[in-house]
Formats: sequence, C-alpha cells, structure tokens
Amino acid sequence: MPVEILQPKFSTVDWLVVVAYLVGTTLIGAKLAGKQATIRDFFLGGRKLPWWAISGSIIATEISAATIVGVPTISYAAGGNLTYLQLALGSILARVIVARYFVRKFFEKEIYSPYDYVGARLGPRVKHTTTALFFLGAILGQGARLFITASVLGVVAGLKPIPAIWLMGAFAVGWTLLGGMTTVIWTDVIQFGVIILGAVFALLASVMAVPGGVGEVIRVASEAGKFQLFDFSTDLSLEYTFWCGIIALPFLNLAAFGTDQVMAQRMFCCKSEADARRAILWSNVSLFIPVLMLGVGIAMYAYFLHRPLSPDEAAQLTVDKQRLFPLFILRELPVGVRGIVVAAIFAASISTLEGALTALAQATVGFFLKPSDLSGEATPANQRRATSAVRWSKLVIIAWGLLLCLMAMACIELAKDYKNVIDLALSLARYTYGPLLGVFLLAFLPRRRDDAGLFWGVGLSICVVLAMSLYRTGSGQPLGISPFWHYPIATGITFAVGYLLGKPVVSDSADFEK
Repeated sequence: MPVEILQPKFSTVDWLVVVAYLVGTTLIGAKLAGKQATIRDFFLGGRKLPWWAISGSIIATEISAATIVGVPTISYAAGGNLTYLQLALGSILARVIVARYFVRKFFEKEIYSPYDYVGARLGPRVKHTTTALFFLGAILGQGARLFITASVLGVVAGLKPIPAIWLMGAFAVGWTLLGGMTTVIWTDVIQFGVIILGAVFALLASVMAVPGGVGEVIRVASEAGKFQLFDFSTDLSLEYTFWCGIIALPFLNLAAFGTDQVMAQRMFCCKSEADARRAILWSNVSLFIPVLMLGVGIAMYAYFLHRPLSPDEAAQLTVDKQRLFPLFILRELPVGVRGIVVAAIFAASISTLEGALTALAQATVGFFLKPSDLSGEATPANQRRATSAVRWSKLVIIAWGLLLCLMAMACIELAKDYKNVIDLALSLARYTYGPLLGVFLLAFLPRRRDDAGLFWGVGLSICVVLAMSLYRTGSGQPLGISPFWHYPIATGITFAVGYLLGKPVVSDSADFEK
C-alpha cells in the first residue's frame, strides 16, 4: 500500500521550518568553524571547547531517530509501560565509571582515540584490532540509525528512503568538512536544543489531542498498567528488567562511552581531565529524552482509544510498527509544529552521523600516523605533514559518508527481521562492543599482558554472540536470552581468554610514541 494514502500533507510551512533549521545550522557551523591547520585542530577542536558544549554534543550524538521514533512504540504497545527506564540505571552507572576511571587513563598523555591508549598498553597489533572492531561496529550501527530516520521521513514528509538517506548523508558530510570537530560540536549543541524542543512539543501535542487531556491520559494509562516502572523478573529473555538494567546495560554503556570513538572522541576535545569528567557526567541529561518519548507513547495509547486507526493506517502499522509516531504527527500536530518535530528527527540523525564521520576519519588517519607526526607545531616539515593530513582526512570523511549511506540502504532489507528499530540499532553493535570492552579492561590492568590471547578471545566472543543470535530450538524458537546479555558474555570471554593465554610484560612503561 503506498505511503501517500496516509499523508494529509507535510505543508509548505513545515518544509520552511525544516529548511530554516538546515540552512541556519549550516551558517552557524561555518561561522564557528575557525582555522583547521592541524589534525589537533580538526579532530580535537584544538582542545579549547567548553565542557558544556561537549556534553551537549554527547547528548545529541547519543539520541538518534531510533529513540525519538522507537521509544514511544514501547509504552504504546499492548502490555507496554515505563520499564524501559530501568535501562537508565546501567547508563548512569556506566557514565560514572567512565568519568572516574576511563578519563583518568585517557588523559595520561595526549591521544586522539581510545585505540591509541590500548596500542600503547598492549601493542600496535591490538590498536589495529580495536580500530577494525570500531570500524565494523560503526558501519553496522550508524548505517541502521541513518536508515531509521529515512524511514520516518518517508511516512511524514513523503521522501523515499533512498533519497532521504543521501540527503542526510550530504548534510552530515558537508557540516563535518566545514570545520572538523569544532563545527560538529557547535552544530550538535544546536541540534540538542532542537531535539529537546521537538520532544517537548510532541508530548504537549499528544496530551492535548486526547479528549479530556491529562486527566484522561492518566486514567486510561493507569487502567492499562502503563505506569509500571520496575520489573524484577529473572527471566533472561526479557529485555526491560531491573537486573538487565543494573547488570547487563553497564557493559553496553561502558563500551559506548569509553571505547567507541564516536562518543569517546568528545572527551578528548576537553581542555582538561576535570572538564572531560563534567562533560560525561552532565550527559546524563540525555535520559530526559526517553522519559518524554515514553510519555508520548502513553498519550498516543489514550488518543487512539478515542480515535481509532483507520483500516489504511492499521494496515501500515501491521507492516511497520515504527510508523505509529509519524502517523500521529500527520494526524494531530499543527502546521509548523510538525516541521519542528521532523527537524528534531533530522537533528538526531545528522548529529549521530556527524560524530561517526569524524570518529571514523580520525581512526583511519590514526591507523597510519602517530600524534607526534600530526601536530604541525615543531618544524616546517611537520607543518606540511599536518596540513596534508587534514586534506586527506577530509577525503576520508567523504569516503566514509558514502559507505555509511550504502549500509543504510542495505538496512532496508535487514530491518525486516527485527520487531522494532531499537532492536535493530542495538543488535548490530553487540558483535563488536563486548570484545572492545574486554580488550580495554585488560589494558587497564596494573600489570600488562601481551596480546597472545586477545585475538583468540575476540574471535571466540564474536562467534559465541553469532551462535546465540542464530540458534534455534527444535520448535524453531530462538535462544531465550535477551541481546542485552550478549554484551557481558562477550566482554567476559574476551577478557578471560586474553588474560589466560597472554603472558605478563616485564616492562610496564607505556610508550605512546611507538
């Protein structure tokens, strides 16, 4: 059934709001870009950016279209409630650990990525291995997020998924090329504001659309048990439980904030270790967005009880449940407000993609060059080398942009095997996050071990996660373990095998220049 049947019209005013956001952000980003003479300027913003801006950038990068579109369907669904918020426990705990331990390690010397650190601790082969794992995880995860936004725009604005993918990819690449990490940080701050504004407007509009307003939403939601917050079930197949949030989710978030260059790169832009800690801890503000979007889902539940889905809309949701919020946007949001919410969805996707592009480019350049070769401060030869490296970095950004857009196109088919977009985005990361975190935990040990066991540990953990994902019982049912538990399992396998098969290193001095 064609999408156009469901589209009352994404008006000219709505489009003007979106265009104003895109043009305005481009102009502001260009004005704040500054001079990008060295790799330090291009990838670290010269280490002169304020911590609050970096924290806003972390939040904007963390909040993707999967959050804005996928989270409301969780509380809206039959049996849905607020138990998703239990996952926030693991997120908060992980940020505290990253701020307390990871930041201190990463600021011992000036480095450009977490992979520089593990390379200094465990050897260059480990640096290359962790960089490769990051490449794989970023291609899979960021491609999925880009696809999710394109799907939403297809419903709300009438854009076909493939043109939408390339449109967002073009803006993300363009903004990143304007001024490297400085532009990314400041455009992310703008996008953080747009995301918050869009989420607040969506919640207010969804509540006001229900006959009877807030009181009716509370009554209907209470009767349906949608305000349940905690689930202490020990069933490992359930995703939103207290034990999953407090035990499994910290592993996912430690990997995301401490080992994934997309997030970790921001802490390297801070002026000092103290600023990096502040930026990470204050990024907990991002948890406010899922609260708002769960509220949107609950309000939509009450709304659709009073104003049921049409046969055409019900048919669309049978094909793709993630169309629920976009359909509501078209039904009830006023002209102009629709544009703000769609701009927020754009902002969530482009900010995440920008972060991925700078991280992928930096890791690619860092794969071949050392920080001391790139500063451009010591000699004219170093200056020429640094200028050339910036030029090559921009070409690398374009190449990665093309690859991520192609991966997003591949996700059009992959998405058919997942029940919601949150599962799609997170499931693709589980193959790399667990091994990455296991490697970093080994690197943090006071007495280093060589890399003899790490390659076996990484390979085994990926195989185990793949086996758990593909396993089917005799009745055709999947293994009854939530994908969230794959992260601690993969981390434990990598760490244990790497430790047991590795040998102690006699010298414990870390040489960041080797």
